[in-house]
Amino acid sequence: MSNNSTRVIRGGTILDGLGGEPIDADIAMVNGKISAIGPGLPKGDEEIDARGKIVTPGFVDVHTHYDAQVTWSNRITPSSWNGATTTMIGNCGVGFAPCKPDQRDLLIKLMEGVEDIPEIVLTAGLPWSWETFDDYLDLLDARQYDLDIVTQVPHAAVRVYVMGERAIRHEPATAADRAEMAAIAAAGIRSGALGFSTSRTINHKTKAGEHTPTLRAAEDELVEISAAVGKVGSGWLQMISDFTDQDAEFAILRRMVEAAGRPMTVTILQRDSQPESWRDLMDKIAAANDDGLRFYGQVLTRPTGIMLGFEISQNPFINRPSWDRIADLPFDKKLAVLCQPDFRAQLLSEINSDERLAYRVSCWERIFPLGDPPDYEPAPEKSIAARAAHAGKDPAEFAYDLLMENGGKTILYRPLSNYTYGNLDTVKDMFSHPNSLIGLGDGGAHVSILSDASAFTYMLTHWTRDRTRGDKTPLPWAIKRLTRDNAAAIGLNDRGVLRPGYKADINVIDYDRLQLHAPQVAYDLPSGGRRLIQKADGYDATIVSGVPVQIGGIETGALPGRLVRGTQHTE
Repeated sequence: MSNNSTRVIRGGTILDGLGGEPIDADIAMVNGKISAIGPGLPKGDEEIDARGKIVTPGFVDVHTHYDAQVTWSNRITPSSWNGATTTMIGNCGVGFAPCKPDQRDLLIKLMEGVEDIPEIVLTAGLPWSWETFDDYLDLLDARQYDLDIVTQVPHAAVRVYVMGERAIRHEPATAADRAEMAAIAAAGIRSGALGFSTSRTINHKTKAGEHTPTLRAAEDELVEISAAVGKVGSGWLQMISDFTDQDAEFAILRRMVEAAGRPMTVTILQRDSQPESWRDLMDKIAAANDDGLRFYGQVLTRPTGIMLGFEISQNPFINRPSWDRIADLPFDKKLAVLCQPDFRAQLLSEINSDERLAYRVSCWERIFPLGDPPDYEPAPEKSIAARAAHAGKDPAEFAYDLLMENGGKTILYRPLSNYTYGNLDTVKDMFSHPNSLIGLGDGGAHVSILSDASAFTYMLTHWTRDRTRGDKTPLPWAIKRLTRDNAAAIGLNDRGVLRPGYKADINVIDYDRLQLHAPQVAYDLPSGGRRLIQKADGYDATIVSGVPVQIGGIETGALPGRLVRGTQHTE
């Protein structure tokens, strides 16, 4: 059916993306836009029955890492399985453009380490038909997707492009370097990118342990680039930082925003070592907004954490000598060894010599069975430590045996941030803050340790319907947070709202049936690369530019999604 045919979503309960009360009405779409909303609209060329369902704007996901996937795949899963109709790539300063031919391996190694995307996947999958950022956009512009793509200019790629090995060695940028980086960033914004991103966290490093090239970028470099972005007059600044000296670091961020006159979004996490420092950071963000400097704290709807299992990249026994001997075996051969009693006894007798890693993967009080449906707010009594004690078993033995269930495919869950107090009350405080945005799903990244692109679905299932360990949040408000708020923050004022004239990006959801599945391992990346995927029941239809990309959880084959260049407005 052509895009100028009229489609009507019939009889649904509409949540408009503005937080208003739901209304029962029909929605008509033509030429990619909403043409009418009301009861009893004329029959369309195609009808979608939404009786008993909720109808929402498509979700706008502002923090993903599909920078490679968009070059080889038309389907931007798992985000498009979870209601996203627009996704923003190029976060955390990492990406693949601009890039000179002799620098490709550097950017692959950086993305492999920072975002846990295997080198073999990137080497096999990336077509490398570009050098400049403009070239990269032209490639994306020629492709079709099951959702819309929005880009950012990544600082690490720009720094390596300009400075080469000096960037890897974290040398200071010269005046000429700064000028060239600023010009590249500004040109990227003029070509249609909606942000410039950078990273100042020690956690972003290659597998060899080299920190991201932007870690020690000086203030004069950051401010000069920000000013150049600001002169273009669109786009935001995206930043992740450790905030070890919060006052000094935030002062730099303020000066970047002052120079740019553009908004900035900053990752917000609760760390166990300083569980209340995020509140101080949000206070600084609020004060900056009061001073006319637009800042957003970007938050996740659940803990940031990792999955542990024998089929994926981490488990409680990694870095033990016996595990190291089988770590690179195919899963079926690995499982055959794991089934041997002698191997089990030997592995359990060993220790992980890396104390920090051991705490991460085998702190039994903080590790939980994930379950199906997955439980991202597990109570303390569900921990491996508590369950093992109840069973009268050693926790390591208990975990080993649990991981061997389901054919060795059981997954355990290790919250790392946002879970200091053993519940999600802190997360609710984060996303309820007036200066926060919901994001950080990291779709396309960390593909063998997490699958947080489903966090938008979790916002609806857990926070508006299923939560039992604390307060919930109203459904219309939650929809607004996933749609209009994110769209407006990045300058996409043509979507995120169900009103005539707006882009017809829409979800039809069986709210009562909406349910996340447990993550599963798929070997569907280039060269048979492994990733965790997560689907959901209850998305009856997802529509992009008026065209259904899935109906009843089955892909239609339509690919109406495109690269979006620059800010957008309704006509």
